[in-house]
Amino acid sequence: MRIALMMDEMSVKQADMLEQWLCQQTWAEDVKVHERTRSAIIRYTGKREDVIHSIAVFTWQKAEREAVLSGHSSRMINREYQEKMVMLVMKKAFFRLFMPSWIRCIRIALHMLPFLFRGLRCVLTGQMRVELLDALSVGISVFRGDFGTADMVMFLLQIGELLEEWTHKRSVDDLANCMSLNVDRVWLKSEDKEVLVPISRIAPGDRVVVRTGNAVPMDGIVVEGEAVINQASLTGESTPVAKHRDSAVYAGTIVEEGECVVEVRSASGQSRYDQIVSMIEESQQLKSAAEKRASNLADKLVPYTLCASLLGFMFTGNVTRALSVLMVDFSCALKLAMPLAVLSAMREAGKRHINVKGGKFLEAISQADTIVFDKTGTLTHACPKVVKVVAFNGQNEKDMLQVAACLEEHFPHSLANAVVEEAKHQNIDHQEIHTKVEYIVAHGIASTINDVRVLIGSYHFIFEDEKCCIPEAEREKFDSLPNEYSHLYMAAAGMLIAVICISDPLREEASDVLSALKSMGIKNTVMLTGDNHCTARAIAEQLGIDDFCAEVLPSDKAEYIAKLRAEGHIVVMVGDGINDSPALSEADVGISISDGAALAREISDITISANDLWELVELRLIAQRLMKRIDSNYRFIIGFNGSLIGLGLLGILPPAKSASLHNISTLAISLRSMKSLAKADLFSKIRDKKGLLKP
Repeated sequence: MRIALMMDEMSVKQADMLEQWLCQQTWAEDVKVHERTRSAIIRYTGKREDVIHSIAVFTWQKAEREAVLSGHSSRMINREYQEKMVMLVMKKAFFRLFMPSWIRCIRIALHMLPFLFRGLRCVLTGQMRVELLDALSVGISVFRGDFGTADMVMFLLQIGELLEEWTHKRSVDDLANCMSLNVDRVWLKSEDKEVLVPISRIAPGDRVVVRTGNAVPMDGIVVEGEAVINQASLTGESTPVAKHRDSAVYAGTIVEEGECVVEVRSASGQSRYDQIVSMIEESQQLKSAAEKRASNLADKLVPYTLCASLLGFMFTGNVTRALSVLMVDFSCALKLAMPLAVLSAMREAGKRHINVKGGKFLEAISQADTIVFDKTGTLTHACPKVVKVVAFNGQNEKDMLQVAACLEEHFPHSLANAVVEEAKHQNIDHQEIHTKVEYIVAHGIASTINDVRVLIGSYHFIFEDEKCCIPEAEREKFDSLPNEYSHLYMAAAGMLIAVICISDPLREEASDVLSALKSMGIKNTVMLTGDNHCTARAIAEQLGIDDFCAEVLPSDKAEYIAKLRAEGHIVVMVGDGINDSPALSEADVGISISDGAALAREISDITISANDLWELVELRLIAQRLMKRIDSNYRFIIGFNGSLIGLGLLGILPPAKSASLHNISTLAISLRSMKSLAKADLFSKIRDKKGLLKP
């Protein structure tokens, strides 16, 4: 459907606002707003009448209230560079058509000074870079009195630089917008109430409420409350930092415990968007080996280009041929096309709800031969339910569920929530009947009831750490516990009193996803879980997993991955909890679930949505196709530019044409690098198991 707005003029902000509002509608599939024609093209699902009704009640006030703008508009970037391009061409045409030749010569001489200064800087610093080639080609042309060639070369170089800058900024902007969509709104504290508002409305002096699991939206000072904040992403500190009144907090850090009110000190430049842009543009360690290799190769080839030009002049005595060689270099295409290919792949992954923090992780994904999964919340839906309670040592099942719920409600996690929910479902009142509880990370809970020490947790915690016993008369009952369920063990006075059987259903797509990954080159699939050995074995057999480790601690997971890497494997770890964080850090690539713990998301290298494991297959496909594209880019750039140098030496191509063809090829390879790596229907075929899962 195409709609036209009855207005004389549409601003960039209004166009962004309208597009954002339309995209938020449930029926919207794809939306494009054109501000110059004041119209929008909408692809939708459902009834046409419903779409028309929604649009009919649209107002700018409603859009401003509901739409969330990042404050950075790709439209504005496009308009800025379009205007720069038009001005550059108009200046060129004006001087060429209306100015006398002597004024044009003065302008060209002045215009070439920046090129000469950049070339001189390369000489003084001992660097052989492409700026030196540009300075020589322009300087020699002017020295020979060939002002027309020098003017055309500088014009083409400016056009090339402008296009390079434009495509790079647009790619970074698209990617950053994909990655920063999860920090749209904040709780603004106003007098005695809290209001959820778009982050774009926050100004210095406003107070925002930040709770456990949330990211601090902007730099500020704590004015109320206390919180423990993980600042690893910003400062590199390995341990969380306690923040009290008057403590400074920083945008993008994660609140692990507590709640605080932050008075914003700097709204401008501190949003998540700005952090991501900074990360993409400045963080060299996130570049893939292919990108670094391209950058190094580009600089290494400059001396060879210079030598070819000098040799051409020595053997032919023809300055024009030497200049034709100087017009061509490998640097522009290599340094631009490779990063653009990676940025484009990251942007494409972002559209598939996969956020990638750097190019090197895509490269590692394409090369990985081993993938390790945490079980709960990764291979399962993380919505466990209590199936039954098996009482031991003469206890009553309902009483055991009451005690378990009383203990577990203090430390909510997926299994604890299942116990509390089951007690609520059975209308069991689990009021406080114990003393202070003690939470032992990755093990369980200890407390005292009627002067008796009560424990609840994993098999390892109950029987190995605490040395609790199983009643001899009920050994057979214990051995017959169903293996298909996870087990939560409870003991009192050193004796087992109950086992709570919990079902955490496997994801329906898990088995097919594992098969698809194996067909794409993954050789080893591994599951790490805190469940008992029998339960882990049953799940591994059901899913077709190659290997598994049961009853593992967080440190065990990290050690297991370190061992795999020491054996030469490239390892991917997929997890969602705080307990998975050490393993996520240890792996070549750590992948977290978007609905998982904030710490896991912060530490991980890639984040996928919680809804679908097929995104792992899509990620592998994108990564493999990216590396294939990078290889083909290498071959084209070296072959085409090498041919231009050869034709220049033979006198077939004059300098201006060499420069034109070089810039056109650079633009073409850059545009190709920005194209989608796979069509949308291929992803659909993958999910329908109809397509060939090959790179």
